[in-house]
Amino acid sequence: MSHISDSGRTVAATFTEQSALFISLIRWTILSLAVGGMVGCSTYAFVTLLDSASKSTSEFSYLIYCLPVTMVLVVFLIRRLAPDAEGHGTERIIDAVHNESGRIRLRVVPVKTLATIMTIAGGGSAGKEGPAAQIGASLASGFAGLLKLSDRDRKKLVVCGISAGFASVFGTPVAGAIFGIEVLFLGQLLYDVLVPSFIAGITAYQVASYLGVHYWSHTIVDVPSLEGGYVIQLVLTGVVFGVVTVVFIEVVRWLRKLFPYLWPNSYLRAAMGGMLLIGVSVVFGHSVLGLGTNYLELLFEGEPAARTDWIGKIIATAITLESGGSGGVVTPIFFIGATFGSMWGSLIGVNPVTMAALGTTSVLSGAANTPIAASMLAIEMFGPQIGPYAAGCAMVSFIMTGHRSIYPSQVLSASKSDSLRSPLNRPLESSSTGISEEGQEELERVYSLPRRLWEFLSRGIWLSGRK
Repeated sequence: MSHISDSGRTVAATFTEQSALFISLIRWTILSLAVGGMVGCSTYAFVTLLDSASKSTSEFSYLIYCLPVTMVLVVFLIRRLAPDAEGHGTERIIDAVHNESGRIRLRVVPVKTLATIMTIAGGGSAGKEGPAAQIGASLASGFAGLLKLSDRDRKKLVVCGISAGFASVFGTPVAGAIFGIEVLFLGQLLYDVLVPSFIAGITAYQVASYLGVHYWSHTIVDVPSLEGGYVIQLVLTGVVFGVVTVVFIEVVRWLRKLFPYLWPNSYLRAAMGGMLLIGVSVVFGHSVLGLGTNYLELLFEGEPAARTDWIGKIIATAITLESGGSGGVVTPIFFIGATFGSMWGSLIGVNPVTMAALGTTSVLSGAANTPIAASMLAIEMFGPQIGPYAAGCAMVSFIMTGHRSIYPSQVLSASKSDSLRSPLNRPLESSSTGISEEGQEELERVYSLPRRLWEFLSRGIWLSGRK
């Protein structure tokens, strides 16, 4: 009888558990559908306005010389109406989730929209995914407040907003879903938000597509086989992409400290940033300003990239964002990775278009610490054939960037390597990274190899001489 009673309790407990999970699934499906629908509509409105403004201003090339005035107006608009709309949107969302329980003011939506359009259409170098994600996260936060949800549920909805914004801007719903749960922490995935993020991403993508947002993609067909020395070449390429990523992150970090020191007044800083951008366009060409997506499309059609395009884009993006401009960083990351990849492919004798695709996702992986999302994005944007190569390069680039991130508020949850030592569960901007004892021992072994080789050869020569 006791055995039957225990079995009955087990069945009842299992039924209760499955019922609770099912009810939670239904609840979050409804909430995610609502958030995805809102973000899909907001992304359509934002992208449509941005494309229209960019096409209008492109007809007047002299407007680039108005950049100092444009940047000052952007800073004035943000400071007066919504200081939370400053900078690149994804970083602001990460900070809000970690420090403000996901609370984002709704007034960020119109201010971020207008400020980003002014920045990019005026010639600033920035992307559209960060603003779309921040607008979506703001709507999700407001929706959570309307329903009087708990702080925990609000943060989950805001993560759904990130995923939906990313997915609906680039047309990559799976990569968008993973990006949202991967970008908040370095070394941790938010599995409890996986299904809601996926539903929100898919919904936002479908709604935006239905309303008329068009997505670019390019299937890579020239993919060599993973044989012989190509694997080694792939790893070395990932290392090079990682170095490029480190350069980008460090330039942005350096200007973040330098500009306030040189020009403490934010309006003067914006004006000087605009003047510097004009100088960058003179040196590197107009292609490094704005979104740069038209240039990327030509690149993937076979047009060769100039060898300095990636350098110009790094400088232009860092100046734009750190002098007060509004926009995202992922689109510039695509530009940097693709132009460097194209140039690198030409140097090493590999199809430049294939290398441009690998660079696009590898630099994203290292800069945002999102290797899984970057690998999925490669498949959705460039086709399944490139998947293994993109994943390999993305993972190597991710390791090579160390404990750095283009998003300083990202929290370090787990170290990338035993060779590094950093305090965990702290934002990367406040974490000091050093070499661990294991890493120091490995360095000493490598550095001592020439000495030990010389000693071995010298001993052999001496012994042969005695004979």
